[in-house]
Amino acid sequence: MQRTPVIISTDPGVDDIVAILFALASPELEILAYIPSFGNTDSESAYSNILKAYAAIARHLEQFPGDATRFPNFSPSVRPILARGSDGPLQGDLHSAQYFHGRDGLGGITERHPELTPDGLEYVTLTLKSGMEVVVDLIQSRPSRTITYIALGPLTDLANLMEVNAGLIREKIGRIVCMGGNLDVPGNTTPVAEFNFFADPFAVKKLLIEDEMLLPLDRFIMLPLDITTSHELPFPTYKERVDPHFETSARPSIPSAKSPLVHFTSSFLEQARVVMLQFGKDAMELHDIVAVWCAISNPPVLDNSLAVGWRTHNRVFDVERTGELTRGCLVVDRRADEGAYALGADRSTSSVMPALVETEDAPRDLKGNGVACCTRTPGPSVLLEMLLSRVWGV
Repeated sequence: MQRTPVIISTDPGVDDIVAILFALASPELEILAYIPSFGNTDSESAYSNILKAYAAIARHLEQFPGDATRFPNFSPSVRPILARGSDGPLQGDLHSAQYFHGRDGLGGITERHPELTPDGLEYVTLTLKSGMEVVVDLIQSRPSRTITYIALGPLTDLANLMEVNAGLIREKIGRIVCMGGNLDVPGNTTPVAEFNFFADPFAVKKLLIEDEMLLPLDRFIMLPLDITTSHELPFPTYKERVDPHFETSARPSIPSAKSPLVHFTSSFLEQARVVMLQFGKDAMELHDIVAVWCAISNPPVLDNSLAVGWRTHNRVFDVERTGELTRGCLVVDRRADEGAYALGADRSTSSVMPALVETEDAPRDLKGNGVACCTRTPGPSVLLEMLLSRVWGV
């Protein structure tokens, strides 16, 4: 099997860590580096959380060495680079998603589970180089158009990279897979914005919308909330198939009752469950996991085609950068779309399409043919079974 080398830009983060475990358990990938940054939590906690994940797998394999084949990307002899990413956005205020992920990014496991220490240093390669320098080195060291860059957090590091090395990246990157944005569905951090794009809308503008095209959009796949939200890990399923003792942070995970890996995942999922139940859902949405799945299924190819079951549609949008209520909102010009005025339960029967001549600006194509946004995957049930099998062996 020819493996896809990947660089993972991430802000772990509960679903980021599950996505990283999924990548570690996927033989189709070769993990070259992690670039942890601000986002769901602060950059230092994000850095530490990757080490916690590696330490958990190491402890698990000490007790269950036969499970080593389940993690083809975990080996002391092949250590991905861990390089620090950005501490904040290109411009504007610094925001985090600690309301969901907790102060440490993993639902408060630092206080609730002090036994889960970040001691996985021997399984990664530490460096004093910046994340941007590491990405440049790796891309220059590999054949052209073989590396996939997976963006699971804010796009700040990618924007900084393109600002200085746009020519190199356009020439040599294989694919860029980005989890972010929302087009026709509500946001998840505000009513109108997805968190990654909310965290640094200036980076989104620079990369995807400004007149000077930085990214090779023919090799860019965006996975917005529109496609990722339907992919879930139901907590009752997790309890039934992975951890029969799983409850919530009110009844914390006990290490003696389960394997080290299951204890680790239950220790942060238990608080995620509390938060999701407040929103009326007993499941974790697999946003970042869908992005890793996309990279697994769609390695770089010359014609940029996608695997069976995957589909994208090019969308044109702008992004609000400074709005009091709309920061990170993707603005789609629907004025020329008669379907936007279809009658429905929440519309007045007298609604009619307004005359465009009365508006200040005419509809315009903001960015060529737009951005390829994923509109179809092989299905939520396919991903769920793949995730359960690979990460937890069930």
